[in-house]
Amino acid sequence: MCLRIARRSGGGIVPSPLKIAQCSVLRARVDADLARGRTPGSIAGRLRAAAADPGLEATAGSPHGHGLTVSHEAIYSYIYALPKGELVERGVLLPSGGTRRRPRKRSGQRQGPIVGMVSIDQRPEEVAARAVPGHWEGDLIIGRAGASAAATLVERTTRFTAILALPLGRGSESVVDAVLDHTRVLPAMFAKSLTWDQGVEMARHAHLTKTTKMPVYFAHPHCPWERGTNENTNGRIRRYLPNGTDIPTHQPYLTAIAEELNEVPRKCLNWLTPREAYERLLTSEVASTP
Repeated sequence: MCLRIARRSGGGIVPSPLKIAQCSVLRARVDADLARGRTPGSIAGRLRAAAADPGLEATAGSPHGHGLTVSHEAIYSYIYALPKGELVERGVLLPSGGTRRRPRKRSGQRQGPIVGMVSIDQRPEEVAARAVPGHWEGDLIIGRAGASAAATLVERTTRFTAILALPLGRGSESVVDAVLDHTRVLPAMFAKSLTWDQGVEMARHAHLTKTTKMPVYFAHPHCPWERGTNENTNGRIRRYLPNGTDIPTHQPYLTAIAEELNEVPRKCLNWLTPREAYERLLTSEVASTP
């Protein structure tokens, strides 16, 4: 039945929400991926990538698509055709429709210049080009009334994400120690540099660089687009930890969110997940080592 539906629509693309509802394979895949926070675009893109490359395995928690594909428009139509209230019952999270960039306000963020900071203008060109892995962007996400926070890190080439708990607060010692714990165990190819904004939480950047050999570059004030990958990642994290809520200090909980994000197929990665992109680079490095 599913194969007949797919072929009838041409090229394997299923344009109608009814076709998803009638095909148990597609319905199971779409429902499972939506429940895991995948967007319609990432679901459709991954299905196309898997259809083109039969060796590409389904991501964790996703039923096999068996070569079927579906457009993201059809998935949106399928979602909006669901009975009222069912989205909430299923735990489906869709990205917000907001398009306007709003300035961020962070209590106590600026307390004078950071001693010895190195401007993003001095960052090697290879970082901007994303040609070489190992360059990270980082920032804080702040909880309700500024009383809680977590550090977020994302690797620019693979979009691999880490969320670090800050049980001792968001002072420089706590933040840098958390980042150190993460970076000191990274393979060498994934530990090249870090780009941060000029928040005082990174005042101990020299200690971080001395310990890890990773230079820290600072973006210009009020220029979040200079760390666009991290800004985008923080937006994804906010689907799980909305503004105005407390940020958990339980590391396994934050790690579970990061793992979920690292299993989402991304268009910029040709519909690989960040984990797959990270592991492929790591495997290729090991294979090329004499």
